[in-house]
Amino acid sequence: MPGGFMEVTIRADQDLTDQLIGILSQIGVEGFWEDDGQIRCYIHGDRWDDQLRDEIRRMVGFIARGSSSPTPAIAFDFSEDRNWNEAWEKTIRPIRVSDRIVVTPSWADYEPSPDDVVLVIDPKMSFGTGHHETTRLSLKLIESNIRPAIRCLDVGSGTGILGIAACKLGAASCLSVDVDEWAYRNAQENIRLNGVESYVRLLHGSLPMAPRDQFDMIVANIQLDVIIALMEEMTSRLAPGGVVILSGLLAADEDQIRKLLNRHRLTVKTLLAEGEWIALAAGAELTEQN
Repeated sequence: MPGGFMEVTIRADQDLTDQLIGILSQIGVEGFWEDDGQIRCYIHGDRWDDQLRDEIRRMVGFIARGSSSPTPAIAFDFSEDRNWNEAWEKTIRPIRVSDRIVVTPSWADYEPSPDDVVLVIDPKMSFGTGHHETTRLSLKLIESNIRPAIRCLDVGSGTGILGIAACKLGAASCLSVDVDEWAYRNAQENIRLNGVESYVRLLHGSLPMAPRDQFDMIVANIQLDVIIALMEEMTSRLAPGGVVILSGLLAADEDQIRKLLNRHRLTVKTLLAEGEWIALAAGAELTEQN
């Protein structure tokens, strides 16, 4: 199915939604959106096959067996690339993440308040619109940990929203890294929309390809297995006194991520939760405050 995406629609009770998104994100789903009691998931056509179809059915069935909710209904439908953008334009609207941060697509009419930090994000099959808990949690932790003129590293940048936010909140610069070409192109567009071309640098590739500079803030809103695989690379680039912000984690991941941080001599400073999702900020020589 070159040039398009398989749309997987799962109708499930709300108590299963976060678990489904969490487990499906582990197998490379390109994007999610929730619509009227159902989850729509997108996987690039060149990655789709019967084996992946069976794996999705198996994962959904596994989660449903541990719940009293009805078994989710699953539907599969091929979608051209342009349909994704049309769907977003119908559903994505401005959202206030905090007292200061507002995320809006360029096509929405939003009149900012004087103190608003507005992030203009047009998503195109990339994570990071402010409508998912993991992005909101990441933005709140960036806001609470930002310091003037710091250097940031955003690992798995998606739409580029976190690097853009860091610079609009006061960071001197951000290096944003993503292996996905679609995300790279989308982030380029969003950086231009926000006028931060001089502050946010994009790298299309894996983290080991990034310069071995020292960063005061490292942000990774990605799934647990990728965080585990990249933790050594991330901590080797963390400046003394710096902070690591991790998101894309389910509440069930907390013990595992704490142990991982401890092995790298990092201590949790702040942990935020929303629904089934958590995000945390950690650093060296910090006192835990939960």
